[in-house]
Amino acid sequence: MINVTKSFLPDLSEYTSILQQTWQNHHLTNRGPLVQQLEKNIREKLGLNNVLFVSNGTIAIQLVLKAFNLSGEILTTPFSYVATTNSVLWENMTPVFCDIDPNTFCLDAGKLEALITPKTTAILATHVYGLPCDTERIAAIAEKHGLKVIYDAAHAFGVNYKGQSLLNYGDASTCSFHATKLFHTVEGGSITTKNSDVMKQISLYHSFGHIGDDYYSQGINGKNSEFHAAMGLCNLPKLDMLIEARKTRSELYDSLLSTGGKVTRPVVPEETEYNYAYYPVVFESEAILLKVRETLLKHEVNTRRYFYPSLNRLPFLNTTQPCPVSEDISSRVLCLPMYYDLETEHIERICKLINTI
Repeated sequence: MINVTKSFLPDLSEYTSILQQTWQNHHLTNRGPLVQQLEKNIREKLGLNNVLFVSNGTIAIQLVLKAFNLSGEILTTPFSYVATTNSVLWENMTPVFCDIDPNTFCLDAGKLEALITPKTTAILATHVYGLPCDTERIAAIAEKHGLKVIYDAAHAFGVNYKGQSLLNYGDASTCSFHATKLFHTVEGGSITTKNSDVMKQISLYHSFGHIGDDYYSQGINGKNSEFHAAMGLCNLPKLDMLIEARKTRSELYDSLLSTGGKVTRPVVPEETEYNYAYYPVVFESEAILLKVRETLLKHEVNTRRYFYPSLNRLPFLNTTQPCPVSEDISSRVLCLPMYYDLETEHIERICKLINTI
């Protein structure tokens, strides 16, 4: 079976070599030296002010929402993984869905202001497939209305926009380092913010709200272990190589898919150094998508309807807010296999099957 993704694993000897330190000092968790080293290395690699390594990308969003003391309504995207919406709901806030741009699939900044009410406290947008949101327009709207801007950058690790890491935009950005991601720590995530005071509060929250025997606030357990940090320390130096490998495979897909206008792709904004995290294609109809998916599966090729359904249609929401662009694209988008060592012959076979259909 050709899976839709495949986790990169370093040489086992490299991983165990880093873990030797853990065996020597018996410091397994609670912000050990490997965790702190990984944070430092990420800061230096991406040019960030503050980085906190946490247990996953979902808790990262929840911690940021809590640290900014938000309440009421959060303007967010219907085209994302369910964790984006669930984090808002879990923190007892109300997600208000803003439809998406038909070119980038990111939140449509032009539709934001019409949704702002006295209860609105923040904008939570996703850099979909690692493609930058309209950061300048979102920032201007947020400043005008006194809103916080939080980016779910789960797909955006390694993406540069206008000369700097995409994680530098907004009041805070969160990442996922899940095993399926371009850069992973098996399980994990991160929080980035330029505001050092906010980062101190987030750091307290993620470690039960105390330092030693001194208790400062409420908190939860969002820490991560030395074992996960060791995987990150192995994989981070490979980031550029992994992006280049994905770029080569993405360009091969581009050259082989005989779309004739029947298959479209999201548009990469100008001044973006992309990470090629995914390879999504949009078909003319859901019926064609389902036929492609079934055919590929019969030939042992696994794909994913990523993202489906449009989050404004989740069955456990109290209200239904129409988002016609998101609902349309989510019904027709399919992510094809994309990973660092996907073989050329497999891409050729996948494209041939799609072209035939």
